[in-house]
Amino acid sequence: MTPFNVLGPLEVVRDSVPVPLGGLRRRATLAYLLLNANRPVPVDRLVDALWHEEQPQSARKILQNAVSSLRRSDDLLCSIVTCRDGYLLRVAPQHIDASRFRDLAAHGRRELADGAWEDAAATLRRALGLWRGEALADLLEVGLCWPELTELNEAGVAAFEDRVTADLMLGRHTDVVAELAVALDADPARERMCGQLMLALYRSGRHTDALDAYRRTCRTLAADPGLAPDDRLSRLANEILMHDPVLISTEPVRRFVDWPHRPPDPGAAADGMVRNGLRHLRTS
Repeated sequence: MTPFNVLGPLEVVRDSVPVPLGGLRRRATLAYLLLNANRPVPVDRLVDALWHEEQPQSARKILQNAVSSLRRSDDLLCSIVTCRDGYLLRVAPQHIDASRFRDLAAHGRRELADGAWEDAAATLRRALGLWRGEALADLLEVGLCWPELTELNEAGVAAFEDRVTADLMLGRHTDVVAELAVALDADPARERMCGQLMLALYRSGRHTDALDAYRRTCRTLAADPGLAPDDRLSRLANEILMHDPVLISTEPVRRFVDWPHRPPDPGAAADGMVRNGLRHLRTS
């Protein structure tokens, strides 16, 4: 396990032994700096991240004490330096599980684009295997949710969709149905994932269920006046309705390689895919 782990509850390890991290503010300070590792973080942004609109008058002093306490720890394989307007956590990227995940996910994505389906599936499984649940789940439980956290969880879901695309290219249609259904239940507006489930169901002999999945996503999108089904999703539904022979070829799966997913509302992330859909990634 890497020394710093944020793909799940915050965990710091030294010599395979968990390091005690203390109270909430100390943990949250370390977590936010880890999400922004090797980049300066202004004090004002840190204070806002830790308290939002309920900042006590002593917020800066509490933050300063938390940073001082972290600096005194001999078990943290990093350093926190004071920069012009705030703090910067220096750490080797390979010491953070999120950095390892991003590298593997990017590599798997390149393999997917190159048509190396077996390699892509294996690489993306390794990337997803680093997840232990939603990122920083322990801090989400106490109401802390940051844009950096939403973006990280989004990257996890995108890697899952990429891995499913590779599996579909390898003919593993029946294998992915259950996990896709669970993930789509968490956020029915995800069109790329809906299309993947539709195709997997159709190729598993479940024509009616495939169209039901499409209708559910359409209803979800219709609830937002600014959203409408992607033309590619509607095209897939028509092909399923007509039992188009193209559905047994690789062509419909290839559409998922470059299919941009529509991210959920960042303000709702903790209640959607983040809270419900990422829990199964480790065993996907």
